[in-house]
Order: sequence, then structure tokens, then C-alpha cells
Amino acid sequence: MNNTVLKTIVIFIASAIISGCATIMGQSAPEALNVRSAPDQANIVITDESGTKIFEGKTPTSLPLEKKKAFFSGKKYTVTISKDGHAERTVIVDTKVNGWYIANVLFGGVIGLLIVDPATGAMWTLNTNEVNVTLEASKPEAATAPNNLRIVLLNDVPASLRDKMVQVAQ
Repeated sequence: MNNTVLKTIVIFIASAIISGCATIMGQSAPEALNVRSAPDQANIVITDESGTKIFEGKTPTSLPLEKKKAFFSGKKYTVTISKDGHAERTVIVDTKVNGWYIANVLFGGVIGLLIVDPATGAMWTLNTNEVNVTLEASKPEAATAPNNLRIVLLNDVPASLRDKMVQVAQ
């Protein structure tokens, strides 16, 4: 066997063993999340799993999100979208294991499986790259003046106010 061919085979096998499939084939950099709403120009607040606010803005927008929280641990985000006169919506954006990370098992990339991909964050991918929500219009609250009659169930009246109730009919 030719010495050059042997070297090529050894280099190929060594690179397959020591590399991380998700790092090579996937993406270790932050992933883009696109956020849209109807109506647009809604307020967006994104917090991570620790409650730290990482973004505040308006729809539509696109922003990069980190996928790695720690070694062998992916990030999780809460996306809250609100607009005056509309009901607030909350969407959870989580991470999942990247399919290329599993390829380490098939191709013998033990170092990639245990070190490279977990360290770079390439073992993770966002469970979605799109958040599209429709905000429903809020129903206006019924305005009640102090002397207006309001009918409610007894169970809906706080115990502290029950002694101030007046019986209207018998």
C-alpha cells in the first residue's frame, strides 16, 4: 500500500474519532429566533430559565439566542408578547439535542460526543426558530360607578365584604 494512501486513511480515521459531528455539521454559534405578531409592533420580553431578561423590543424582530447553558445543559427561554388592548401571550422556546450530535455514536467520535459538542454548545438546537402569535383583542371591562347595581354570585364576594351586603328582595 502506498505511504500516501496509508497516511490519508489514518488522518481520515483520526479526524472521525476526535471530531464532533454536531460541531462540524451543525452550528455552535447562537441560532436566530424570528418573532412576529398580529398585530405587529407588540412588545416582546425574552427571559432565560433563570429569569434574566435578555431582550426587550417590538415585533417583528429576529435575534440570536445562545443554545448552551452549561456543559451538557441547554438553554430555555420564555417569550412574552403583549400589546395594549390585547391579551398577553407567552411562548416557551427550549433546546433539544441536535441530530448531528447522535452521529458521534455512529461514527465513533467519542471525543466529540463527550467533550467537543457539549463544550461548544453544538449538541443543542432550538426547538423552533419561529414564534408567530395572534394577539386577541381584550374585552373592555364593564365600568361600574359607585352607586350602580352589580349582580354577582355570593361565592365571588370576598368574606370581608359580606357583612356590608344589602338584601334587595326576598
